[in-house]
Amino acid sequence: MSYVEVPGAKVPIRMWTDPTSVEEAAMRQLQNVATLPWIKGLAVMPDVHFGKGATVGSVIAMRGAVCPAAVGVDIGCGMSAVKTSLTANDLPGDLSRLRSKIEAAIPVGRGMHEEPVGPGGFHGMATAGWEDFWGRFDGVAEAVKFRQSRAVKQMGTLGSGNHFIEFCLDESGSVWLMLHSGSRNIGKELADHHIGVAQGLPHNQGLVDRDLAVFVADTPQMAAYRNDLFWAQEYAKNNRAIMMGLFQDVVRKEFKKAKVTFDPVISCHHNYVSEERYDGMDLLVTRKGAIRAGSGDFGIIPGSMGTGSYIVKGLGNEASFNSASHGAGRRMSRGAAKRRFSTKDLEDQTRGVECRKDSGVVDEIPAAYKPIEQVIDQQLDLVEVVAKLKQVICVKG
Repeated sequence: MSYVEVPGAKVPIRMWTDPTSVEEAAMRQLQNVATLPWIKGLAVMPDVHFGKGATVGSVIAMRGAVCPAAVGVDIGCGMSAVKTSLTANDLPGDLSRLRSKIEAAIPVGRGMHEEPVGPGGFHGMATAGWEDFWGRFDGVAEAVKFRQSRAVKQMGTLGSGNHFIEFCLDESGSVWLMLHSGSRNIGKELADHHIGVAQGLPHNQGLVDRDLAVFVADTPQMAAYRNDLFWAQEYAKNNRAIMMGLFQDVVRKEFKKAKVTFDPVISCHHNYVSEERYDGMDLLVTRKGAIRAGSGDFGIIPGSMGTGSYIVKGLGNEASFNSASHGAGRRMSRGAAKRRFSTKDLEDQTRGVECRKDSGVVDEIPAAYKPIEQVIDQQLDLVEVVAKLKQVICVKG
């Protein structure tokens, strides 16, 4: 489908979904965003749903301003995937050992490495810039500096919630490795700090929603936020790279006879800010639950822990600010999912997938998410499908 345009206060709201299907709370958030004085455009992806501050699945383009709550608290959250030389025929009948090896190599939940893990030991991973990256931690907000030790040890860890590590097969039987994670606790603490600072600034006192507080250009607060934002985005990217390196090492060791090789890794943020130019204007484009889908850009759009995921290539649609959805998107809250579904439902909906099937992950049950095929069908003017994947192992925190 192409987009549907809904009137907004300052800009029209371009929606790649049926507006009547969007929950009332999310639609109200979108209307609130469209009132911001600095806004130049608002695009809504088919996985749209209510979020903290700003709607998940929204792309907000502003001139001379950025809203930290519209980035989200997991700054730089995103996906990585890589195709391997393995095929379905290489896999053992019982995948539980492989899942255990992955969980042993990559801490999940609130876990962290006992000793810091860097890129040095990984095949093909560049170490250039690693010391510079950590050296720049000295320049982030004083409020989070006491977290440095934990941030160092959480580098290369998964986290919890909707984050995952998956072993997948594409439709031709090739094996892919895929993972979803962000900037861990340090990103959240930086986001929370800056959201609090923004909410106290005088120019934000008249906004319809205090969660939409912004930083404006040429102010020390904006400079401080941009510094910390871009550092956290880099942390998230490095975090995924380290995890992928650990994941590849597990696969090499488990399939020694196959002498596994890997294609180049595809990686994309879906909670972040980018400096981009549209209609002759330099804009700050915030994607919260959206990936960049410029012409030829590879991206990853995952489903849930029991459904398929898609590797896509962007078509460069400027009406969406060169964006596409970041996943299936929730159709019910975590609390609603826990009230509605049981571990038996989870077992039924994840049959054939080696994964956790206990009460701790019922809120991630596939039925809590929108159908991924429908989400893909609604954005065929934004991306083309390169590969469809189905997980056989899913690791969650």
